[in-house]
Amino acid sequence: MRIGKVAAERLHSLRQEVKGRNIICSVDGGFTNQTMFRDIPENTILIGRIRKDARLYSPPDDIADKPRRGRQRWYGQNLPTPEEVRQDESIPWRQVEAYAAGARHLFDVKHIPAVRWKGTGNRTGQVVIVRPLAYRPRQGAKLQYRNPAYLLCSDQSLSLEKILQSYLWRWEIELNFRDEKTVMGVGQAQVRNTHSVESAPMLGVAAYSYLLLAGTAATPNASLPTPKWQKRTPENRSSTQMMQNLFRAQLWNIAMLKNKTYFASKSRTTQSLFYSNHALNSAACYAFK
Repeated sequence: MRIGKVAAERLHSLRQEVKGRNIICSVDGGFTNQTMFRDIPENTILIGRIRKDARLYSPPDDIADKPRRGRQRWYGQNLPTPEEVRQDESIPWRQVEAYAAGARHLFDVKHIPAVRWKGTGNRTGQVVIVRPLAYRPRQGAKLQYRNPAYLLCSDQSLSLEKILQSYLWRWEIELNFRDEKTVMGVGQAQVRNTHSVESAPMLGVAAYSYLLLAGTAATPNASLPTPKWQKRTPENRSSTQMMQNLFRAQLWNIAMLKNKTYFASKSRTTQSLFYSNHALNSAACYAFK
């Protein structure tokens, strides 16, 4: 039941179900280990985050077609660690464009094209070092920097743009976990029966999936009208909390009367939504957990 072993089995199961397509699987540092990288199915690429002090090696000089007594060598000469490569000023940075946080950005990266690591065994991959991004917590604040990222890709031929973009998309998994645990309450049910312990999280995840599908199919931006105090900025998509609040308002619409004088802004249409004459009842629709 080790998490790496279970993840490798699930990846093989997914490979059997998906036919005729390549699979790119992005994982965090907890899955960047020997169990995962030495058991990758065919037509599957694994991208993981490694430590900054990871020991890297070049491919061995003696290739398979040269006869050699004893076991075939897997590792060649020692290479600099990812952190040493990042600090090496003789290695230039390259700019790679990728989509993140609702817009396309330019990232500075360094590249080690042919790498072997203890976890990859006889598989040759590549390492990408992503420069820390600058940001300001608020307007006028001091410029701060995020931590650099060190990515290991099991496929030596995958482009830098594809590696970086695939790893950035992995953040959606973290948002998925956050929504399921915090918004939907998956795992918070206090049940004792064995069947209930298994079915309660499944029901929560199923409800979460149907909520996203219904919100996406109904409208590109399924949400309540913007409150008067909230900044009116266009949203690329609705969050899970917005969809949940809209669903709550639709369930209560029979007992509510139309009202645009309290929380709803007059700048957006509210013909399809109903509110109580009392401000407190309207506030319940905007309540976030």
